[in-house]
Amino acid sequence: MPEKYILTVDLGTSGPKVVLFTVNGAVVDHDFEPTGYTLLPGGGAEQNPDEWWDAIKKAIFKVLNRNSETKKNIEVISVTTQWSGTVAVDKAGKPLTNAINWMDSRGAAQVKKITKGIIEIEGFGISKLWHWLRRTGGIPTRAGKDPIAHILFIKETMPEIYAKTYKFLEPKDYINLILSGEYISTYDTMVLHWVTDNRDINNIRYSEKLLSLSGIEREKLPDMVYASDVIGSLRKEIAYELGLNENVKIIAGTPDVNSAAIGSGAIQSRHAHIYIGTSSWLAAYVLYKKTDIFHNIASLPSALKGKYLITNEQETAGECINFLRDNVFFHDDVLNTPAPKKYYELINELAGQAPVGSNKLIFTPWLYGERSPVEDNFVRGGFHNLSLQHTRKDMIRAVFEGVAFNNRWLLKYVEKLAGNRFEYISFIGGGALSDLWSQILADVLGREIHQMEQPILVNARGAAMLAAVALGYLQVEDIAQTTKIKSVYLPKQENKTVYDNLFKEYLNIYKKNKGIYRRLNA
Repeated sequence: MPEKYILTVDLGTSGPKVVLFTVNGAVVDHDFEPTGYTLLPGGGAEQNPDEWWDAIKKAIFKVLNRNSETKKNIEVISVTTQWSGTVAVDKAGKPLTNAINWMDSRGAAQVKKITKGIIEIEGFGISKLWHWLRRTGGIPTRAGKDPIAHILFIKETMPEIYAKTYKFLEPKDYINLILSGEYISTYDTMVLHWVTDNRDINNIRYSEKLLSLSGIEREKLPDMVYASDVIGSLRKEIAYELGLNENVKIIAGTPDVNSAAIGSGAIQSRHAHIYIGTSSWLAAYVLYKKTDIFHNIASLPSALKGKYLITNEQETAGECINFLRDNVFFHDDVLNTPAPKKYYELINELAGQAPVGSNKLIFTPWLYGERSPVEDNFVRGGFHNLSLQHTRKDMIRAVFEGVAFNNRWLLKYVEKLAGNRFEYISFIGGGALSDLWSQILADVLGREIHQMEQPILVNARGAAMLAAVALGYLQVEDIAQTTKIKSVYLPKQENKTVYDNLFKEYLNIYKKNKGIYRRLNA
């Protein structure tokens, strides 16, 4: 029998990775194509859906041109993308405006309107809070970054677009629409719209009560299936364009948080994973629906049948490293040497030359507000305790440590929701390419860190594993054994006191300054 293959698309904020896998989970080849995004006044963040598709095609062509013999044996395409985005499409499937990105907070005012009440807790009306928590496990975040906020923003400020919209789709579902022609989403994808009843993990459905509270018509939302369901085959014209067979199956798929959870291999309740890419999150599987409204954490339906996933997000993590590059320094030793070092190699080298604790320099990574463990759209980042004695080595290491401090802040509440201390945490995403960051996380969190192999492919790996499960090549119980660990990092006891003291002050920085941030940025 000829080898069968899975083609995966992982569409992140910065662009799509396309990865070719065997059905046994081995990476054959991969490529990346960059895309941009636009930040707008008032908290807007948009991307061009046409640019997404053009970039996906370019990346697919590069992979398939290098592996032309595999084309006829590609059995399935599995898509994973950034989560909590919104594409308004007409009946022909054409976008009516730019896609609203997960960072967009322009719908905050609209969310506050539908969730307010006479008597409130944390800004939510008690009655409405009860209805939402009881059915979904959460409630639309007041920061206005959920898809329900995007839709309500369009409805109020662009009524002509809202009226013409046939379906509001998540990015994953829009790409699947191009591939298959089907307007389909999944139970795990739609939970961040906060209009599904998630009480029975085996019977998730749209809630008439929550649709009524939100003011969104059911017919403008896609039907839902399981993430591992096959929704159709490749459209004839797309198959011709890509040079693939029309019988290639399309998997319903899952967003990045859920595909990363699968690809990390941490699928048992005493294990978790940390993702550090543009943003960051700390997630773990549980068997129950539960919510921590005070820290914006909830267990929500996952891509794996019968399991909930503790879900949260920290807004900017790896993006802080890029911010340093683009806005603080891009030094001559990168640009003007005969054999310039790559930026990420250089910053790891420089950060490793700074002492543990960065000479008491603290960086707060809240460059675009924060979601978890505090939902605060007005908080901002910065270097604290900066002096003339500090060097760029200290500044870079402080960014690594600041992201780790934010994860430690979150860890306390995630473990409380999970009901146990994690035995180990798998480290994935672009940040996990750094050995230094892996050790910093182990030291700051006080947990065993498993640095995964090929960590930037983990979303695509999760998408491939989901497809392999769907087609019967893999059992869910086998997922952990298919993932490979590069290195294991244990906490260094000699660094504990330094990091414990700095973490206390890290929390104090937020506590003492949150009022200032609100006055400056409200």
